[in-house]
Amino acid sequence: MNNYQRTYPLLSACGLNCGLCPRYHTNGTSKCPGCGGKDFFAGHPSCGILNCCRRRSIEYCFECEEYPCKKYDKCNGVETNDSFITHRNILSNFEKIKTHGLTAYQNELNQKIQILCDLLENYNDGRRKSFFCIAVNLLELNDINKVVANFDPNLPLKEKSAFAVRLFQEMAEKRNVELKLRKSLC
Repeated sequence: MNNYQRTYPLLSACGLNCGLCPRYHTNGTSKCPGCGGKDFFAGHPSCGILNCCRRRSIEYCFECEEYPCKKYDKCNGVETNDSFITHRNILSNFEKIKTHGLTAYQNELNQKIQILCDLLENYNDGRRKSFFCIAVNLLELNDINKVVANFDPNLPLKEKSAFAVRLFQEMAEKRNVELKLRKSLC
């Protein structure tokens, strides 16, 4: 199992967008390579969901005949709490994949990752990594592109960072999306 690597570790077996996680965009020992990425099991030796998928010879939970199983029940973490990355969209991520196909979803996720990398490189004042990760994860790609189109790259870093945050918050309010991680409610 320790040598197992998934072909696309940016989308986890359980539906998390690993490529939009702050730990994926960290340098150093706490960097996560994504679900089943290189050296994943050094930091996650007992991922029950990934082990279950491997036993069933599937890549993603939604491919299982028992999906959604008890791992997706409220109060088992999926709908009620977050860790480093928001779990709010995992069920809807799988619905998008079922509707539009895995390749289309991966293309959309890759575009979001590219936007996030630009945000982290050019708009992060040192305090916005988690916010940008959450915003890009929770907002739809069209809305993210609308926000980014209004950026002024010529502002000083602190001002353009605050401006970007304000635009994302305004879009989130329009869409009734809360841009912060949730603690367990159960």
